[in-house]
Amino acid sequence: MRILGLDFGSKTVGVAVSDPLGLTAQGIEIIRRKSENKLRQTLARIEALIQEYEVETLVLGLPKNMNNTMGDRAQKSLEFRDMLVRRTGLPVVMWDERLTTVEANRTLMESGVRRENRKDYVDELAAIFILQGYLDAQRIRKEMEDAGEEKV
Repeated sequence: MRILGLDFGSKTVGVAVSDPLGLTAQGIEIIRRKSENKLRQTLARIEALIQEYEVETLVLGLPKNMNNTMGDRAQKSLEFRDMLVRRTGLPVVMWDERLTTVEANRTLMESGVRRENRKDYVDELAAIFILQGYLDAQRIRKEMEDAGEEKV
């Protein structure tokens, strides 16, 4: 079972996929579009990646504000989630993505990627952080459930 992680932006979608065991996230690509509302080709590309990687679940970043409120970008992500559900029929998990882009930029800076080149990688790296955060949380939840069963 593979999971696809998505970082939905105004003109890009960063894409990552899990390994078959659901332990690690790897970046695949950045889907780019000319206009924010031109989503048909973006959705078609995501559908192709779902088929190629045999994906069963999607994890979509939810860009909440730091005070936990939902702004315009979060609303657009929820609308994109609805489109994904209609197009793919797959479950879409919304995942809090606060600071993933900041962390992606920091990682690229520490790796020596020049400022003008970071935009070529930041969305894909943010998708990796979103998906890896989800995978780690799932693993921890399962470990806690398993530990609870052992105590009974």
